[in-house]
Amino acid sequence: MNSKIVDHLFRHQYGKMVAILTNFFGLSHIETIEDAVQDTFIKATIQWRNQIPENPEAWLIKVAKNRIIDLLRKIKADNIRYNKIASGAATIQFNELFLDHEIEDNQLRMIFVACHPKLKPNEQIAFALKTISGFSTKEIAAALLVKEETIKKRLTRARKTIIEKKIKFNFPPNNKINTRIERVLDVIYLTFNEGFHSTKKNHLISKDLCGEAIRLCKLLLKKEQFRSGSIYTLFSLMCFHASRLESKINEHNEIVDLEHQDRTKWYKPLINVGNNALLKSTEYKDISKYHYEASIAFEHIKAKTFATTNWKKILHWYKQLNQFYPSASSLLNTAIVKIQLEDYVSAYNILENINIKNLEQRSYLLYGCYSKYHEKTGNIDLAISFLEKSLTIVNNDLEKKYLLKKKEQLLIIKNTN
Repeated sequence: MNSKIVDHLFRHQYGKMVAILTNFFGLSHIETIEDAVQDTFIKATIQWRNQIPENPEAWLIKVAKNRIIDLLRKIKADNIRYNKIASGAATIQFNELFLDHEIEDNQLRMIFVACHPKLKPNEQIAFALKTISGFSTKEIAAALLVKEETIKKRLTRARKTIIEKKIKFNFPPNNKINTRIERVLDVIYLTFNEGFHSTKKNHLISKDLCGEAIRLCKLLLKKEQFRSGSIYTLFSLMCFHASRLESKINEHNEIVDLEHQDRTKWYKPLINVGNNALLKSTEYKDISKYHYEASIAFEHIKAKTFATTNWKKILHWYKQLNQFYPSASSLLNTAIVKIQLEDYVSAYNILENINIKNLEQRSYLLYGCYSKYHEKTGNIDLAISFLEKSLTIVNNDLEKKYLLKKKEQLLIIKNTN
């Protein structure tokens, strides 16, 4: 049980701890800080087996701070400075970093450091997921659909650039905010997606990651100078999706698709927050892919049943999204909508024009969609064949179980005809 508490705290505290300690020790020691925080959680896993401290967060910070001092002494850093940290003015300065507004500001500064233009875009996202949300290199590799070794190299280059270019731990100037915000939102979006539809093998959702992404978005919205239509619509989108988390998996740990989800389990207060954010976004002039995705999610959310879903309106928003931000994923979703509208010719044409390589680890979804198309058009043998293709490449155990169940249903249909 205590290991679960440590895992939960890791997700919620890792980014805070790194940001607070970076503000105090400096970006030049970022790798040492990350190592110290990591070591601290390992130590907590061992020491908390029998008893959890009264204030776990304070324990973590104290141990991490002491670990950093030890590491810096070992590499012969400025010993006088670090020897004085335990007492005097330095302690007062350090303690001030734990005021609520300071914690939030430190995390926001770290987000903008991660998305600094002197870092390459792929380095920005990898560094942000590692430093802000505490992703392991393996998790980042899965989220970004690349090899783990590639992520390790990106993180090394990012840290090296931060030191060599003397990047400061502060907010960007006002005239640079909009450009930097785009990358920040990409990172938050990726974090949420990994929580909502995990690439891990053994579980499909991680509420902690979804919550972390929503929390980071709320931090941005607290600052007037950062607010925009894009942030409000991303926040809205995540609220709509998160409201359905309880209905995605049933009591038998099985996936429940949108058609069969119990809509009474959808969390209304979160839907209302999402609605308000979507409305608020109209006060701003900027447009992003999140506007269209939030509008699509809203159509699903407001439908009282799957049968009453306004698929024509959803198709409209997908057309807009594909024009604004074309991707293999949105094309695949467009094909799914076409199947719902029984426009099978258009659906098939779209599927034929999707490059499966662009779906990477989600490529099994294309075969799943082909299976649905053939099921709806009466070719059960081909529907089964495409499901079998999907089963050979799907990684997640729950999704594999879901596809096997679909295959069994198709075999029953075949044998009764």
